[in-house]
Amino acid sequence: MRNIEKMSVALGVALLLFASLPESIIAQDGKEAVLAHVEANAGRYGEIAQAMWDLAELGYMEHESAALLESSLENAGFSVEVGVAKMPTAFVASYGSGSPVVGILAEYDALPGITQARVPVRQPLPEMESGHACGHHLFGAGSVAAAITVKEWMESGGISGTVRLYGTPAEEGGAGKVFMARAGLFDDVDAVLHWHPGDQNGTGVYSTLAILSAKFRFHGVSAHAAAAPDRARSALDGVEAMNDMVNMMREHVPQETRIHYVITAGGEAPNVTPDFAEVYYYVRNPEAENVRSIFDRIVKAAEGAALGTGTTMDYEIDAGAFALLPNEALGRAMHMNLEQVGGVHYDEAEIEFAETIRASLGDNAPPIESASEVGPFMVFPGAIPASTDVGDVSWVVPTVGLRAATWVPGTASHTWQAIAAGGMSVGNKGMVVAAKTIAMTAVDILTNAALVAAAREEFLERIGPDFEYVPLQGDIAPPLDYRKNP
Repeated sequence: MRNIEKMSVALGVALLLFASLPESIIAQDGKEAVLAHVEANAGRYGEIAQAMWDLAELGYMEHESAALLESSLENAGFSVEVGVAKMPTAFVASYGSGSPVVGILAEYDALPGITQARVPVRQPLPEMESGHACGHHLFGAGSVAAAITVKEWMESGGISGTVRLYGTPAEEGGAGKVFMARAGLFDDVDAVLHWHPGDQNGTGVYSTLAILSAKFRFHGVSAHAAAAPDRARSALDGVEAMNDMVNMMREHVPQETRIHYVITAGGEAPNVTPDFAEVYYYVRNPEAENVRSIFDRIVKAAEGAALGTGTTMDYEIDAGAFALLPNEALGRAMHMNLEQVGGVHYDEAEIEFAETIRASLGDNAPPIESASEVGPFMVFPGAIPASTDVGDVSWVVPTVGLRAATWVPGTASHTWQAIAAGGMSVGNKGMVVAAKTIAMTAVDILTNAALVAAAREEFLERIGPDFEYVPLQGDIAPPLDYRKNP
């Protein structure tokens, strides 16, 4: 990532936030107003979040979840455009006019193959096929809460500018935000705000891993595996040969690289040689160019596997995302607001729930009380081992995010413990922390031209003078069926 370690705008950010006394008075009054509004309406937004927890819809299939958020925004006075960027469950809701333009991201897709009841011990729900193990129901409802709150403050105070809520589908492998960025939906935005559920409260300067994913499909010839094996050409052999070569390649890629795969189709019966097999790959690295080159080598491995097994192969890229580009000016502004909001405080019932969850997390789990704390502002020199389609947005417009403690401290994402906490008041309380912080940061952007200018200047320096945004996934259409089985 360009010059992350060299760049620091810490000195002077506090001055930017209070660049002129009239502006600072307006901002402080606005922050008090948005804090009060979120607090007063926390129950309503919690109900929205829990309704989406029950729905647990997968990427590009979040029809009811998206409709719930859209109707909430419409009822609050936003104009809503649905089906943007050729994605039926993507939408943009706007209020106000002119600049500055503040964008707020909302997610709402669940994860397949993991479910859990609203209890602190393992209890899958056999009637469900997916669950909110990454807390995107909270992400969506919390961001909508922040957007509506900012709109109410703007309307009551006659504040100029625009607040825009982006409903972004299929973050989990579907890269919905990339298609929205490619369609130019962020081109006129001054700053984008986002957050993510987690087990702690914090902000900082960090990057992520760029990612490219694709499905490799092998086609062979079926025959009786015992009576006529010579007539067969196994598509599964093609998949396994490809996987063997890629696994050998792991020794010869940059050490920060991550390569994952899962065989999504491999035949139905051992005595029938499969004529179709499919393997689904993710490739990650901090640098987009490394991802591109490693992926090209994986394609060569797939071609060689097909040649060696007498099969044919085709592949389909279904998603890709840049690494997250940080913005310290916005990050420090957001951190000041998070410190003012504070962390999550459990009541007695929530403490009992959290202690039971914590018993399943191992001996090294942090204390439950850490959910009430706000961590220090972190300047992390490398990339955290995760990917997000927020990355592409951050290379188009200055972007900043935070994590809020929606889960019991020590909980990892994509776990049953995350689903359980996200399905009750522990998750709702963390969502409220995020909604308040995002709303307050939006107030800063709408009232402080100097902060907007500083964020833009830093953004331009980080991307460099010759950068041209070209999505890693190219010009593919949104993979609206990527969660459906082959």
